[in-house]
Amino acid sequence: MRIDIKPAALRLDNAAKFLDMSSAKFADLVSKNALPPPKSIGDTEERWLTKDLEAILTGNAAIPDEEEFEI
Repeated sequence: MRIDIKPAALRLDNAAKFLDMSSAKFADLVSKNALPPPKSIGDTEERWLTKDLEAILTGNAAIPDEEEFEI
């Protein structure tokens, strides 16, 4: 029996792959607040929540403040 488990959170490289872009482009969009920031796990680990990235793809993500938003 095979059980597929969807990850709840992703490292930077996997989060970028999830949105089909390079890690550099993903990190750039995060720094510009166009993508959500990572969540801290412990003292040194950061992960992006899969549900936050899915919300971007489905159009259910919060819209950034237009005055601060620039790509």
